[in-house]
Amino acid sequence: MTAYRRAKEAGGCYFFTVALAERRSALLTVHIDHLRDCFRMVRQRHPFEMEAVVILPDHLHCIWTLPEGDADFGTRWSLIKSGFSRGIDGGEHRRESRIKRGERGIWQRRFWEHLIRDENDFRNHVDYIHINPVKHGHVRRAIDWPHSSIHRFLRDGRCDPGWAAEPFVLGMERE
Repeated sequence: MTAYRRAKEAGGCYFFTVALAERRSALLTVHIDHLRDCFRMVRQRHPFEMEAVVILPDHLHCIWTLPEGDADFGTRWSLIKSGFSRGIDGGEHRRESRIKRGERGIWQRRFWEHLIRDENDFRNHVDYIHINPVKHGHVRRAIDWPHSSIHRFLRDGRCDPGWAAEPFVLGMERE
């Protein structure tokens, strides 16, 4: 079996998927203000540019650009996840392996990252982020999900308002 290697490019732009261990949980949206505070605190000590983001009940997707000379997204995620975990009540199910390590059972241990290659790759991932609440059945229109950078993209004129407000039926023709 080949070991997984993370793409590490100093100053790179990355797409991330981070998920809760319990995929039927709604902790991220129930505690959205606390999660935002965790991001804010980590960004103060370990800067990064949040290019796009969507927070769903049980997982999130985002795109970050790291500062020149810095490729350490792992520390940032560790601090965000641990800060979030410390700030909410316990009681979640924990496997024996997590108990032995003194870990909470809130987050999946790993996260998925993708180094953005070019402007087209960036745009495709931004669209994926913004359509994700529709894909998961939370809303019919991307613009209706409150925990998304789509609202910032609309304000800045970087997103077509028609695309954001159009109802989608994924996997079928648009209505």
